[in-house]
Amino acid sequence: MDNLKSSRTGMIFLPPAGRGVAAKVEPRSAAGSQTLSRGLDLIEAVVQTPATLSELSKRLGINRSTVHRLASALADRGYLKLEAGEGYMLGAKLLELGHAARRQINLPRVARPHLEALCDSTGDAVHLGVLYEDKALYLDKLSGTRRVEIGSRVGERHPLCATGLGKSLLLDCSEMEWLEIYRAETGHGGAADPAYAAWVEQMRGYAAGGYSFDLEENEDRVRCVGAPIRDETGEIVAAISVSSVAQYMSDDRMAGLVATVSSTAGAISRALGWSGR
Repeated sequence: MDNLKSSRTGMIFLPPAGRGVAAKVEPRSAAGSQTLSRGLDLIEAVVQTPATLSELSKRLGINRSTVHRLASALADRGYLKLEAGEGYMLGAKLLELGHAARRQINLPRVARPHLEALCDSTGDAVHLGVLYEDKALYLDKLSGTRRVEIGSRVGERHPLCATGLGKSLLLDCSEMEWLEIYRAETGHGGAADPAYAAWVEQMRGYAAGGYSFDLEENEDRVRCVGAPIRDETGEIVAAISVSSVAQYMSDDRMAGLVATVSSTAGAISRALGWSGR
C-alpha cells in the first residue's frame, strides 16, 4: 500500500549541477490513479461474493500476478481477507470505515443542496422528514417561491397515514403493519372499514410505484408528492415531499412531479450509500 500512496505524486529528476541538460520529468500520477482504481475495482468485485485470484482476474480483465499483488496489499491493510477454500472477501477495515462514515453523515446537511434544487425547480415548499415515535418528524423545510403559506414547521410531528411524506416512510411495511399504524392513528381500520379499504388500496399503488400522494388528507387545500430516501442497506430511513395548495397541484401536475421528486430522493439516497439495487 506504500506504493499506492507514493504513486499519487510525480517524481522529478534533475541533472547534475553544471551540466546544461534539461530536467527530465517522469510523472507517475496516471499510473498511480490506475493502480488506485484497480484496487477499488478489486474491492467492489468481492462485495457480492468471495472470489479466487483466477476468478478476480477474469472479472476484472487483469493478469493474475497484478491481481495477486493488489489483493495482497489490500489484505495486509485489512480491506480484504483471504479465506481458505473461498478466496478473497471484504475485510474488517471496511466495517470500521462504514461505521465511521455513518457517524459523519448528517442527513439534513447531505440532503440540503438536493432540497434547494428541488425547491428552485418546482417553486413549491419542500420537506425532509424521518420516522420518530410513530409520527413523521420534519427535519427541514424550504418554503418555496409561491405566495402561499404551508403551515408545517421544522420539529413538528405529523401523521404517517395522512401526509405524503409519512406515507413514503411506510412504503416497505407489510399490510399488517399498515393496519396497525392506521388503527393507532385513526382508531378505525379493517376489512369492514371502507375508508381503510380505500387507503390501503392507494398504499398498494404507492408501494408499487415508489412514491406517495397527500390529497388534502392532512391539511385542507394542501396537496403533496412524496418519495422515500434509502440508506446503504436499502432500507427507508427518511422521505421528502413537495407541497403546495390545490390550485397549483392538479392531478396532472402531481403525476408529472413523481419523477422529479423520486429523482431527488434517489440522489439523496445515493449520497447516503444506496447503490440503487
